[in-house]
Amino acid sequence: MTVLLAELEVWHTRPLTPTRRISLGHMVLPVDPAPGFGGLLLGAVIARHVPEIDDDLVPDTHRLISQIQRGERIAQPRLRHRYQVDRHGLACSRHRVVGTGDEVEFEFDTNGSPMQQVLGAIYALERLDRESRLSLEPVLLKSMSWRGPLGAAFVAHLAGSKTASLRSLADPRAWALDVLGFPAGTTKPSKRDVMSQFRARLREVHPDHGGDESAASGIIGDLSEARRILTG
Repeated sequence: MTVLLAELEVWHTRPLTPTRRISLGHMVLPVDPAPGFGGLLLGAVIARHVPEIDDDLVPDTHRLISQIQRGERIAQPRLRHRYQVDRHGLACSRHRVVGTGDEVEFEFDTNGSPMQQVLGAIYALERLDRESRLSLEPVLLKSMSWRGPLGAAFVAHLAGSKTASLRSLADPRAWALDVLGFPAGTTKPSKRDVMSQFRARLREVHPDHGGDESAASGIIGDLSEARRILTG
């Protein structure tokens, strides 16, 4: 079963049209806990398209993200494009984050230029409240320099985590409590209890104590990440 986690519509002038205009359409951008699936989507749109924009525009794109994070008023046009509310006569590019099982996947439907997609993601950041803009600015800046597949490693990189599972991103604390084997209903274990559970689970899965050697590395990584979440 596939579940929609975040969505962004970027409306823009059609290819070969002399004017350069952008508008935003439907948006589903959950950002709590940060970066949320919305923040991951904005970062993915930028990472997917920024390698194709002119090198001369990259510094100004960095600057625009920081200006929007600070809530500065920025004169139009921005990076040679003008924002408008009306979408009449514009084409639509639609980007999504979906969950399949416990995996997160990106879907890009790009019909305009790479710069239009990047600016659409940055304009969407402007729509969020100040706290969300503050938390997502470093996410978008990190996405500017990403080069490589937009898979689990990319998701973990933007989320500042060592895991990229759907459950860990949707509710990190609940995931961490489950990974460490706390009883149902546990909400705020002490640091001592977390370390005790961590050591106990580590003994269970370690190959020296009969754990599956082929799976041990991944499980130990999850245990370490769960410990970090609950003690950080």
